[in-house]
Amino acid sequence: MKLATALAERSDIQNRINTISVRLDNNAKVQEGDVPAEDPKALMEELDRLIVRLEDLVARINLTNSGTVYEGKTITELLAHRDCLKKKVRVLRDFLNTASDRVTRMTRTEIKIVSTVPVTEIQKTVDGLAKELRTVDEKIQELNWTTELV
Repeated sequence: MKLATALAERSDIQNRINTISVRLDNNAKVQEGDVPAEDPKALMEELDRLIVRLEDLVARINLTNSGTVYEGKTITELLAHRDCLKKKVRVLRDFLNTASDRVTRMTRTEIKIVSTVPVTEIQKTVDGLAKELRTVDEKIQELNWTTELV
């Protein structure tokens, strides 16, 4: 099985577990004398099966990510780098949006608001980081589709 297939299955299992959680909550109590719409015991058995499969998949995905090396870095390291790049790009974009907001003045006597940073320079930096992020993400996606799951 390819790593990408395992990742898709993991996502599906996580969604199914979330659905079972809601279904369990919906069937936790009924009015005395009524029966639940679904059997909670059957739902818990399905939950148990999914949890066992999820645990196996997560362990195998993590082993694969930590054991697969590309250009001297494991997939785990690439994922960490990608996550940090995403965070940095998001924070800097938010900052630039605030720094480049125009404040209109009705009269010349009103206080003038100016940016505290060179927006154009920082935007170039953000553009470079965004390009690096796309490159790293593409490499991770490629590795996901070419790497066999441990």
